[in-house]
Amino acid sequence: MREKILAVIEKNSRIDIKDLATLLGEDEVAVANEIAEMEKERIICGYHTLIDWDKTGDEKVTALIEVRVTPQRGMGFDKVAERIYQYNEVEAVYLMSGGYDFTVMIEGKTMRQVAQFVSDKLAPMESVLSTATHFILKKYKDHGTIIAEEEQDERMLITP
Repeated sequence: MREKILAVIEKNSRIDIKDLATLLGEDEVAVANEIAEMEKERIICGYHTLIDWDKTGDEKVTALIEVRVTPQRGMGFDKVAERIYQYNEVEAVYLMSGGYDFTVMIEGKTMRQVAQFVSDKLAPMESVLSTATHFILKKYKDHGTIIAEEEQDERMLITP
């Protein structure tokens, strides 16, 4: 039952417990208890709303920063990641394979604010060897949801 619940609420976290139980053919109380247990075990870590900020008056700049580090002896990558994710600007930190060790996602009001975060806080960390910053210019799909609107063909149809 857990996998079925997770598959549904990952796509629609606003679904009513009663509707979820009906959809899964399970008892409403059992579904509610299972969700509460998964929250307690931190299998379900939170609920988020996907917002297209480009359609609001609130300007935001999102950047992906690749970070190469030297893990500290006895602490590995986890301690370095912990130091990075403590900053309020940081939305996500991922340990990666490839040329860089981490990808850090941050949000700021301006490109300058993002650049200042990198130069003042991230790059000076003693275990950070190098960074590469990439600004997100446009989102087409995010968390499985298509963000970009389909272009409408506004030409008139002329038939003979």
